[in-house]
Amino acid sequence: MGKWVDLDPDIPSLILLRIPTHQRVSTASLVCKSWLSCVLDPFFWSDIDLLDWYRRHPYLKIKYVDSTVRKLIRCSKGTFRRLFSVRIGDAGFAFTANCGRCLKVLEIPMSEVNDKTVVKFAESLASLTVSNISYCSRITQVGIEAFGKNCKSWTQLKRNMPPRALERLLNTSTVNELEAMAIADSMPLLQHLHLGFGCFSERGAGNCLLLGDPFLFTGKDEQDDGDAEYSSSDSEWKILFLHPG
Repeated sequence: MGKWVDLDPDIPSLILLRIPTHQRVSTASLVCKSWLSCVLDPFFWSDIDLLDWYRRHPYLKIKYVDSTVRKLIRCSKGTFRRLFSVRIGDAGFAFTANCGRCLKVLEIPMSEVNDKTVVKFAESLASLTVSNISYCSRITQVGIEAFGKNCKSWTQLKRNMPPRALERLLNTSTVNELEAMAIADSMPLLQHLHLGFGCFSERGAGNCLLLGDPFLFTGKDEQDDGDAEYSSSDSEWKILFLHPG
């Protein structure tokens, strides 16, 4: 029987890259010294995806999510380029921003980050090109505008909101154009925009459309699963409007 230590180091590395993030740092690192050596390599943490971990532990407190995010970012030694974390809090967001000099993709749906934290740390996320802030109810047009002013290279944005929140807003006959206007005014390079259940009128949507040459998709029953893939030429600018069915 051969030994792991006798293998080319690239082989266990390729194997471990197929293991979910939370398993790499917990069980995989305990298998043997060669696996531990791989796990300690910052290369393994360029893509930090905690979606599967969240699905297994959906009721974890925010402080545990933040603690896990900080631990994995430290493993990357500040070289991580993508972070997907559900229910991250202000402390986790602040740590991410302070260490995110290489961060290109930030997906934090259902998170508890507020406007004040976004305004304070958005400047440190200047390299971002893709972001998902869907179902982040504590981020309003103030946070969106801070992102837009500091993250000049944003090309993709997801901002889908819960249908129930829309229903409550509609029951009060309130239309809020501010988020749509903040997007239109501060994110001129956007190519892909998801706006689901936003409480804005045709005026707000129209201002977003004026940013480029859009393809408009509408649907009553579509839901954002957080895993959509995009591919288009630089000239394409896609908007997905989701309406309650």
